[in-house]
Amino acid sequence: MAALVKDLYRLHFRDERRERLFLASAGFLVTFAIVRLITYLIRTSTGPVHNVTVGTLHVHHLVWGILLLILVGYVWLLEIGVGSSWVAALTAIAFGVGAALTLDEFALWLNLQDVYWERQGRESIDAVLIFAGLLSVGFWGWPFFRALARFERHNPASGGAS
Repeated sequence: MAALVKDLYRLHFRDERRERLFLASAGFLVTFAIVRLITYLIRTSTGPVHNVTVGTLHVHHLVWGILLLILVGYVWLLEIGVGSSWVAALTAIAFGVGAALTLDEFALWLNLQDVYWERQGRESIDAVLIFAGLLSVGFWGWPFFRALARFERHNPASGGAS
């Protein structure tokens, strides 16, 4: 099964740009979901996670997102992550992660105050939806997922009908 997924992945992501968009999209959406969960857990004092602080200064996750985007931009300027390589894949994912960390706090940098859980915090959700639409995992990754689903349905070894 792993070999099939690898073959389908190679088939549908032969174009490096398409692969980078897909990986950035996946990194973006997964990170956004995880960050929203973590911030909710912090807000409700549930679980082991807490705010990152330096002394009394709360370091928002937007800071990590900006730093990651700057790092990825620098690597891409050097053309290290251009083309088909593990560096290109890793930097595409890192770009998605950095964009999610940054856009999740879009309302903070738009309003210049912490409105994450206020009514204006919805502006972050809107920014994320717009950016996610631009990255569009469904569009860039759809042929790969469709082929994978077709294989599952028609391969008796995978539990699907023949």
